[in-house]
Amino acid sequence: MLRRRIGGPSGPTAGALCLGTLPFGSTVDEKTSFAILDRFVEAGGNLIDTANNYVFWHPGTTGDESEATVGRWLASRRARDEVLISTKAGARPTVPGTGLETAEGLSATAIRKAARESLRRLGTDRIDLYWAHVEDRSVPLEETLGTLDELVLAGQVGILGCSNHTTWRTERARALARARGWTGYTCVQQRYSYLQPRFDMGLPESAHVHVTPELLDYVRDEPDLTVMAYSSLLSGAYTRADKPLAAAYDHPGTASRLAVLREVAAELGATPNQVVLSWLLGGDVPVMPIVGASSVEQLDEILGALDVKLTPDTRERLDRAGLSAS
Repeated sequence: MLRRRIGGPSGPTAGALCLGTLPFGSTVDEKTSFAILDRFVEAGGNLIDTANNYVFWHPGTTGDESEATVGRWLASRRARDEVLISTKAGARPTVPGTGLETAEGLSATAIRKAARESLRRLGTDRIDLYWAHVEDRSVPLEETLGTLDELVLAGQVGILGCSNHTTWRTERARALARARGWTGYTCVQQRYSYLQPRFDMGLPESAHVHVTPELLDYVRDEPDLTVMAYSSLLSGAYTRADKPLAAAYDHPGTASRLAVLREVAAELGATPNQVVLSWLLGGDVPVMPIVGASSVEQLDEILGALDVKLTPDTRERLDRAGLSAS
């Protein structure tokens, strides 16, 4: 698998695709989760993304499941030194059965506790990429960033990222870290795919923040900043009739983009999912897709995206589709 350095010139080298493990240990059982992880590493992948709250919203779960499953796989395969572990803090509910309204947040106390518990569940002494999962404007940035820097200095964390943060908050945090000599955010993780939502409507859950043109413009001038995209395949909506698009995608531009996407996929002998991933990887601001799979067969289709090459003319067709309609 093609590799790239993430988080700036001193950051680790990761495979082109990141494996998201949100359903592991819950809707995807442990045996299947292990098989998917095995196949991903066999294919050259090495960046595994989880969080300390996956999937608290599923009946009968606590939020421990994904990290704990990844931790058991790491121990079983003795694979810790072969992979990079990415996990998150800030969005785990503090009251069982509730949602983000009781999220732990990004205070010093919450971050230290979250990191300690994630390390325990993962069975490791370090987190390679640690994310502030959602914004917490109730806590001063100085407190959040200072605490994250402590974790880096202690060797518990490698590089830092922010997920579901607005561009202006990301820039403010990075400027503050530079001014204080702290470790700053060098990765951004947002929702992003080929189909574009209406920005005057909310996404399915209020915590989601979508990649905006403003963010891409910002990243062009920030060579140390890596963009990663979750929900890059819209939970199967490109190919599955039982996975409807959110209301924010209900506009004329969606139909136009889907039509061109399917045309390009047919011309290349690829699937729409593979074209979407190739489109993300090869943009003028390269984006690392975080891909999820519930079977090895789904993962194999995803890995096939690495063999799909878009010419400049084809990319322009995809980019221009739906612009006048939307």
